[in-house]
Amino acid sequence: MKIEKISALLIVITLSACGEQVAGPGAVAETASRQLHPGDQTIAEIYNRSCRSCHTVAATGAPLTGDIAAWRPRLDKGMSTLLDNVINGFAGMPPLGLCMDCDVEQFEALIQFMAAGE
Repeated sequence: MKIEKISALLIVITLSACGEQVAGPGAVAETASRQLHPGDQTIAEIYNRSCRSCHTVAATGAPLTGDIAAWRPRLDKGMSTLLDNVINGFAGMPPLGLCMDCDVEQFEALIQFMAAGE
């Protein structure tokens, strides 16, 4: 009887692993953030080379592009604080966000794009 229960349990566990995988909320947000691209070509090039690798991967801790809820508390601190964080680095983000040739206007455009996803 004990062997039958163990066998039945193993079958259930094995079969449950065969079902369709459902992505968690982080994976859905990552997928959605990867689909977003700035409309301005210059900003898009900067975003792709300097921002995208962190702001489309939840595991980095960076707010995901287009995740308005994650960006809201940051935006509430004001653009000058956000620009200061980008220029000087903040938490895991390196100074200048890996864009050594960006100017303040480009940083602001990148922040606005990532915060809104538009």
